[in-house]
Amino acid sequence: MKQANASATQRRFLGVPMSRDILGWALYDFANSAFVTVIVTVVYSRYYQSEVVGDAQLGSALWGRAVSLSMLLVGLAAPVLGAIADYTHSKKRAMVFFCYLSVLFTLLLWFVRPGDIWLGFGLFVVANFGFNAGNVFYNAFLPDITTRRQMGRVSGFGWSLGYVGGLLALVMALGLVREDVRLVFPAVGAFFGVFATITFVLLREKKGERSGGVNYLRIGFTRMRDSLRHIRRLRELVRFLLSYLIYNDGITTVIAFAAIYGGKRFGMKLDDLIIYFIIANLSSIVGAFVFGHVLDRIGARRTITITLFIWTVVVLWAFFCRSITEYYFVGVLAGIAIGASQSSSRTMLALLTPSCKMSEFFGFYAFSGKMAAVVGPLIYGEIDRLTVSDRLPLLSVLVFIIVGGLLLQTVNERKGRLAAEGWEELVDS
Repeated sequence: MKQANASATQRRFLGVPMSRDILGWALYDFANSAFVTVIVTVVYSRYYQSEVVGDAQLGSALWGRAVSLSMLLVGLAAPVLGAIADYTHSKKRAMVFFCYLSVLFTLLLWFVRPGDIWLGFGLFVVANFGFNAGNVFYNAFLPDITTRRQMGRVSGFGWSLGYVGGLLALVMALGLVREDVRLVFPAVGAFFGVFATITFVLLREKKGERSGGVNYLRIGFTRMRDSLRHIRRLRELVRFLLSYLIYNDGITTVIAFAAIYGGKRFGMKLDDLIIYFIIANLSSIVGAFVFGHVLDRIGARRTITITLFIWTVVVLWAFFCRSITEYYFVGVLAGIAIGASQSSSRTMLALLTPSCKMSEFFGFYAFSGKMAAVVGPLIYGEIDRLTVSDRLPLLSVLVFIIVGGLLLQTVNERKGRLAAEGWEELVDS
């Protein structure tokens, strides 16, 4: 892997170090963004609410519950799975398994027709679980393929390439939705699976010894217990995880309900929404790439703070905007914010995490993010169901973003990085 990192410093693309492993890693973002963009954000969310359930308020509530349940399952499983992956040096195997689990159940969404409420609910829960569980191990590869000094721009490159994949998937969906909306779902599953396979060919994992004849589940729980006992010494990491838990709740909720909000508030049709998110994805590419470079210059905490300020403006603008045209401009700004905030958050966790605990602590990262994501969509969906206002649920999103941003200001990034680098000494002391 040292060789890979050395070669990465020799070849660059727009200032980003480039190697076989970095390209393969980033292509996974290209592949899986088709799922989150088309299934979670735009097409399936709207199809499930308006056609499968057929009732706007009930559909919003059930969609919120489906997102929340899948996130809860990931949050509960991720820390243990991450600990096992670190111990067995099997991040790639775990990533492959959960990727194709998501691909399979995305393909099966073809069978969901109007009225198949619980079939559509269950298939999506498993598909979204696989997608998010796979990302635990994908994110944990970041420190293996680059240096801490260049982590921001590599992470930003991955997100940017991901939004290119999401953009192409939306263009594909725009053509299919006019024939039969259900054709979109197997097409997205195939897109995800084919391009992820390229990742698995290119991306290499650090070699390590695997012990035979051991109970890996017990090992996973033991390592997680030990990390919980020691993680309190990584105070800046704990503070960041708490802040991320809160502000990511707002971001996840926006992703889950953006298409539903546009449809209910402005009467946007499915093809209108696809065009809307094509435009938003273009700005996301710019946001993730530019802020990746910004992070390497000014630090992760400051960069995330800027993105959360942009998110605050986005939510307030969406609350007060009065026309579809204005909502398109909101989407452009939201695209910049989402690409920048998610890339920067991933990088900050990697900077504050000991290198020997990456999968495990990315499991905790997933745990905090997914536990938060249980609350936000559920609250949004229930407020939407219980009130006649399309705009009122947005205020819950704003609260999460502001509170999480304030808590983020208590994190001392420099102290956190030093603590991560001296992890072994901390544990032995």
